[in-house]
Amino acid sequence: MTIETTPPLATLPRRGACRCGYIRFQITGPELITAACHCTGCQRMTSSAFSLSVMVPEEAFRITEGEPVAGGLEGSPHLCCPSCMSWLFPRLEPGRVINVRATLLDDAADFVPFMESFTDEKLPWVVTPAVRSFPRFPGSSEYQELMAAFTTWAQAGR
Repeated sequence: MTIETTPPLATLPRRGACRCGYIRFQITGPELITAACHCTGCQRMTSSAFSLSVMVPEEAFRITEGEPVAGGLEGSPHLCCPSCMSWLFPRLEPGRVINVRATLLDDAADFVPFMESFTDEKLPWVVTPAVRSFPRFPGSSEYQELMAAFTTWAQAGR
């Protein structure tokens, strides 16, 4: 399957919003990796077969309008819109990485997941164009290599 896309973050800053538009944000730096997660938690949070995300350094992410609130399970790092309750992003490593829900981007049409996680929980009919697949999350030691491979893949035009 060939999917025509543009290179990652071809036009910066990249902007997005929650469903109602109360929360607006921008991404000002390059993506670290793009992903689809098939875990049942993501399936339930998105009311869909999986969630799509783009991981960016926290310094390259900024809320430009509104103030998100904590959502999901107690103690969860997930932030949501207080008005429409859209699931916006979790802070995976506070101060370091933001995992933005890619379909919230104003220009999400060029988004393609490089990797997919929790394939052991994915619905049997789901197929993504992801290049790398993992039955759970990759180990933390694998992310440096994955981010380098993502950069090469994205620069080659996917």
